Amino acid sequence: MKIDVIKLDGKKAGSVELGDDVFGLEPRADILHRVVRWQRNGAQAGTHKVKTRSEVSYSTKKIYRQKGTGGARHGSRRAPIFRKGGIYKGPTPRSHAFDLPKKVRRLGLKLALSAKAKSGSIVVIDQAQSSGKTSELAKQVKNLGWRRALVIDGSSLNDTFVKAVQNIEGLDVLPSIGANVYDILKRDTLVITKAGVEALEARLR
Repeated sequence: MKIDVIKLDGKKAGSVELGDDVFGLEPRADILHRVVRWQRNGAQAGTHKVKTRSEVSYSTKKIYRQKGTGGARHGSRRAPIFRKGGIYKGPTPRSHAFDLPKKVRRLGLKLALSAKAKSGSIVVIDQAQSSGKTSELAKQVKNLGWRRALVIDGSSLNDTFVKAVQNIEGLDVLPSIGANVYDILKRDTLVITKAGVEALEARLR
């Protein structure tokens, strides 16, 4: 797949060939769903916690006498049946992460890139560099029509470009090693540098 390369000012800068084995696959919703679930579950804190009856602060004295009340024979105010008592089988801190084979993760990233390519939402730029001024970069982004975009660069990022991107709403930048399915799919436009294309193809082949 051949695609034009542009500069941040909108001028053409040649073209680049996108490999069909990375950018030309037929998207599969089931694989994308599995990888996104794996990512989001791994990112979940899992710090939810309630107090059990052994952790609730209450007296251990027997509530009332065992017999003669005409009611149930309770021995502790901390029982789950009472208000402010301990919670029975409530959530406890745990990890929500689960294992996913590397080949499925790799395939998921390929399918995410292919889905963007198929929908025409991929833009290839010459390089992601800026003077560091947010206003200048914001104007260029507006002229290019990028509203919710993810920029993927090569193995390293340009410091001044990253600094300029930080204050632009809807624009994020990642190195090629940080490219992931969730961030790619949730953006309207995927912007990749020439170095990023080479790095992704090397990583996924």
